[in-house]
Amino acid sequence: MSGDAHGEVARQEIGLNADESRNASAEHWNAAAPGWVRRQEEIRTLGAPVAHWMVQAIDPQPGQRVLELAAGLGETGFLAAELVAPVGGLIVSDQSEAMLEGARARAHELGLTNVEFQVLGAEWIDLPVASVDAVLCRWGYMLMADPLAALLETRRVLAPGGRVALAVWDKLERNPWAQAPALALREHGLAQQQAEDAPGPFALADPQRVGELLASAGFTEVVLDTVAVQRRSASFDHFWEATLDISRVFHDAVLSQPEQEIAEVRMTLARQLEPYTAQDGSLAITGSSLVAAACA
Repeated sequence: MSGDAHGEVARQEIGLNADESRNASAEHWNAAAPGWVRRQEEIRTLGAPVAHWMVQAIDPQPGQRVLELAAGLGETGFLAAELVAPVGGLIVSDQSEAMLEGARARAHELGLTNVEFQVLGAEWIDLPVASVDAVLCRWGYMLMADPLAALLETRRVLAPGGRVALAVWDKLERNPWAQAPALALREHGLAQQQAEDAPGPFALADPQRVGELLASAGFTEVVLDTVAVQRRSASFDHFWEATLDISRVFHDAVLSQPEQEIAEVRMTLARQLEPYTAQDGSLAITGSSLVAAACA
């Protein structure tokens, strides 16, 4: 087989793997949506410092049009919607229709009338060139099969001079709220360490790579920073149940086991979280998110 043929086979394999990843991701988030809706206040509190940094970074003005990618329940974009109203608007988009259903309910609760909702994949954004003034994407690009393609699409739909603001999770060890459940699963043989180049929550935990991706997509005036977050729970039981709701991976790995194994995983996790547990049983677990902003 010639070198060109080998290259074509490799490209086809990569494409198939990427498509499998995209399909699995869509199924994952549709399944996860009910849990996120149940825990939306907790997720909102955790992500608030990051959302406020991002919205401040794009500096939305009245009359502008803002796009939120991988929006989930839309909390970051809703902050911008209030600032561009009444003439401007927000497009809340996600690959999961189930997530968008939760976002619609939240927008109704907030009384927002300048928001539209679209099922969109960030690697192929079904919008015209230069059709939005700003793009937000909180904890989304890291989950995509091809984050560079998504950033190129982001730049394509941004008007000249428009801004993007994004967040990705910092390294796993700087996020013990996520590290502890992951270690508990590994200790019991229920999970393996994820490959560094695979899409996932910590796939873009290197700020240098984030900066390089933005530059490769043609963005300028790149700003990189970190934002501290904190996950609070009234008790370990609360943390356990919330983690089952929020993390579909944890949910499926744990609840597929017999009761004795589940009890052992609980004990392991509780032990790992002891440093973050107060005398009254409440938990305050630290975390860190990378954030970035850039100009099209």
